[in-house]
Amino acid sequence: MRIPAIGLLAFAMMACVKGKDTGDTSKTNDSGQPNDSGQPVENIGSNTPIDDQFDSFNSDIWEKSNGWSNGAPFAVGWQSDNVIFENGKMILKLDDEGCPSSCSDQPYASGEYRTIDFYGYGLYETSMQAVDKSGVVAAFFLYTGPYFGDDWEEIDIEIPGMLVSQYQVNFTANNVGGHEKVIDLEFNASADFHTYSIEWLPDQINWYVDDTLVNSVDGTVPDTAMKVYQNFWTGDDEWLGTLDYTGPLQVLYDWTSYTPYTN
Repeated sequence: MRIPAIGLLAFAMMACVKGKDTGDTSKTNDSGQPNDSGQPVENIGSNTPIDDQFDSFNSDIWEKSNGWSNGAPFAVGWQSDNVIFENGKMILKLDDEGCPSSCSDQPYASGEYRTIDFYGYGLYETSMQAVDKSGVVAAFFLYTGPYFGDDWEEIDIEIPGMLVSQYQVNFTANNVGGHEKVIDLEFNASADFHTYSIEWLPDQINWYVDDTLVNSVDGTVPDTAMKVYQNFWTGDDEWLGTLDYTGPLQVLYDWTSYTPYTN
C-alpha cells in the first residue's frame, strides 16, 4: 500500500458522534506536515484503507454511476461506458454519443466513479491529469447528502479546464456551503499527473498539492461519513466557461488512496 508522505502519522483529538464538541486537534506544524503528538481519531466511517492503482475496475470498492444525471448545473448523463481502464490508468470520458436520448436527456455523457462504502477522517489522495478546455471540470471529492439519508456534506477539489493553472477547493457542512477558494498552482494541471490531497479531521480540513499544504480551514467541518468520488463534467455555470465541443475529452487518474486516521 502507498504510504503518503503527509499521512504517516494518525493524529488529532477524539471525535465520536455528530454534534459533539471535539475540542482542539493536533494541527500541522510550520512545515505543513503532521505533528507527532495527540491521540488517534475515532473514525465515523469505514476504516478500510484504499490503495487502487486503477489497473482494472475493482467492484469490491467502487461503482460506476450509470443512467442518471445530477440536474442543473450539470449537463451530462453518467454512463458506465464512459469509465474506462487502460494502460494502468482510469479514464473518465466526456462525449455526445447517443445524446440526449441515451444520456438522461442531457447533451453529453460522461463518467463518474464512486466508492460503495462511506469513509471518515483521514487522508484522501489522487494522482490526476486534468483537461485544458473551457467549459469542463475534473473533480475529486467526498460527498453525502439527502439521497443517502444525510445532511449535505462535501469536501471538494475541482480543476476547471479554462484555468488549468488554478484549482478550486470547497466544503459543505450541515447543509451550509459557500466556502469556495481558488488557489494558484505552479504548473499546468493538464500537462502531467500531480497529486491532490484532502486531509479531513474532526475540526480541520487541509488541502495539499504534491505534498505541499496549500489551504487549511478550522472550525465547523463535515462530521458525517462520505463516499469518495471522481468525476468529469460540463454544465451551465459561469465559472466553467463555455464548452466548444469538437470531440471526446478525457481526464486521467493514475491512482487513488485513502489512509484512515483511527484508534
